[in-house]
Amino acid sequence: MYYNDNTVIFFNGQWLKAQDLKVSPYVQTLHYGSGVFEGIRSYETPDGTRIFKSEEHYKRLLYSAEKMHLKVDYTADEFTKLTYELLKQNNLGNAYIRPLIFAGANMSLTPTDEVHVMLCAWEWGKYLGSKLLDLTISSYQRPNPKSCHVDAKVTGHYVNSILATTEAKKNGFDEALLLDAQGHVAEGPGANFFYEKNKVLYTPPLGNILPGITRATIIELCKELDIKLEETYFTPEDVKGADSAFFVGTAAEVVGISSIDRVPFKLKWEDSLGSILQAKYIRRVAFNE
Repeated sequence: MYYNDNTVIFFNGQWLKAQDLKVSPYVQTLHYGSGVFEGIRSYETPDGTRIFKSEEHYKRLLYSAEKMHLKVDYTADEFTKLTYELLKQNNLGNAYIRPLIFAGANMSLTPTDEVHVMLCAWEWGKYLGSKLLDLTISSYQRPNPKSCHVDAKVTGHYVNSILATTEAKKNGFDEALLLDAQGHVAEGPGANFFYEKNKVLYTPPLGNILPGITRATIIELCKELDIKLEETYFTPEDVKGADSAFFVGTAAEVVGISSIDRVPFKLKWEDSLGSILQAKYIRRVAFNE
């Protein structure tokens, strides 16, 4: 689903067919999860194909690499130019882009000078679909920020996400909502969280969450639309039965939530602030409005 016989990827300074990629079975990232990655989208716009917030994504990738002691020689600007070439070579306009930086062969628990860089892309619809989601509070917590760099997009961190999503789906829900170690709402397995109450939006502050690029965009849009927003800690009890809620993320974009643990939100989605922001976000990424 992600590539075919003609798919081209960028790997360690070369363009090659995805099916021809060969790496050592002893890469540290495979065994210990020490790689970093990004999720980026490109959109076909009236002015041609545009990568949305490429600089912000690649700066975060480089930050994540630095935190994980992965030495990278590319700049954010160089990554952006390579990504446009990647899209061109694969004849892609609306695409999901996956940069991955991973460690070389190393069975010890120390950094390695051998670092691999890969860029790939494919057509991918909204990660969580378009219908409203039924969530459940996960039994899994977000990693403690004192145990790892939770603000870095690290491959190994997503074991936590896989466990939370799998548990939610096994219990008949669409997705999970994770709490932090203090019992405050943190985020979804792959998206940031907002909820609405009395015409005010609330979202968790930075510290226990991934600083999402889409999250930052929604905050920008709130300022432009004069929507009141508070970044603050809150509990599941504060959220359940509120007016509305939604997830945001590059893969998911903006998707509404219908309930948490079968407790529905009060407003119809089309009457919510999230619906307004969803429409505005689509205009921003597709038309730069």
